Amino acid sequence: MKDVKMVDTTLRDGEQTAGVVFANQEKIRIAKLLDQIGVDQIEAGIPVMGGDEKEAITTIVDADLDASIMAWNRPVISDIKESLDCGVDAVAISISTSDIHIKHKLEKDRDWVLSNMTEAVKFAKKNGLYVSVNAEDASRSDRDFLIKFAKEAKEVGADRLRYCDTIGVMEPFEIRDRVKDIIDEVGIDIEMHTHNDFGLAAANALAGVKGGAKYVGVTVNGLGERAGNAALEEVVMALKHIYEVEMDFSTEDFRQLSEYVARASARELPVWKAIVGTNMFAHESGIHTDGVLKNSSTYEVFTPEEVGLERQIVIGKHSGKKAIINKFKEYGIKLTDKEAEDLLPKVRKTAVEFKRSLFDKELMYIYEDYKEELGEEE
Repeated sequence: MKDVKMVDTTLRDGEQTAGVVFANQEKIRIAKLLDQIGVDQIEAGIPVMGGDEKEAITTIVDADLDASIMAWNRPVISDIKESLDCGVDAVAISISTSDIHIKHKLEKDRDWVLSNMTEAVKFAKKNGLYVSVNAEDASRSDRDFLIKFAKEAKEVGADRLRYCDTIGVMEPFEIRDRVKDIIDEVGIDIEMHTHNDFGLAAANALAGVKGGAKYVGVTVNGLGERAGNAALEEVVMALKHIYEVEMDFSTEDFRQLSEYVARASARELPVWKAIVGTNMFAHESGIHTDGVLKNSSTYEVFTPEEVGLERQIVIGKHSGKKAIINKFKEYGIKLTDKEAEDLLPKVRKTAVEFKRSLFDKELMYIYEDYKEELGEEE
């Protein structure tokens, strides 16, 4: 698993999210941020669309990034010519391999699929391109036909096969076995391209890696059609911390990248978003807060700084006495245990009334009112 490479398709599949459009300057900025973070390959778009799309891809190529720049194509020679015109060094040649797609979408047969795929690959290789052959809807494809498709792709020079769980119907245990089966039978590199219709995109991508896949297709924040794709930040951090894979990534820039893509796509970055959401390191529950204040590893698997975030001790309904004492230390006020015990029910009552955690000023108002009450009693 040490040689796993990230193929980011935010600028292609991410922009295919319904209603999302990146301005050209945004596409270029996102590409530079991805390169800065350490992505191995950037799928920059679809040159045959022409116009702004082709202009943005060409500009990204001319930016002389470290990452390989890939363009997406149908298995059509004219598509690949447009990609060559942009100056990309790699192409994805995509065609459906499931019978349901072949019959109802393409309205062709399996021989047509194989013929068009092989001719397109030959042309791309003849022109010196790195080639990923995308088996669209691989998850619902006949096993023997998918093996034949992969073998013929390899024979004509394809560098890898993109295993597309196009509608997100796979589960990790089966997808691992299927990927291993293709590698054992064909001996071709595999890229995982998983969708999140059942919330399993990242898990399925990682399972594919366990099965031997060397590439993982991802998007920032999990953008993508319908429920989205496997999220770049989730896959990288899982590989790094769960599987202990050495990842040469500037993960401290993840939050900055996620925020930029969220704004450019006009899609909210949820506070509960795995890895980069602000709640990743926000603690309110008394038991949790007490543990984190003693040793952050009790409830944090990595430091907030590692992904560009900060730890937050939130005061609200579920807070405990020690969290309140610690919070008031930030204001330069050293509470006694008795004062914290007296303040705690007032804090909880206010949080219930407001239906949220409390701001610093609100905590100070509660404290000032409490001190006034004490003075009147004295």
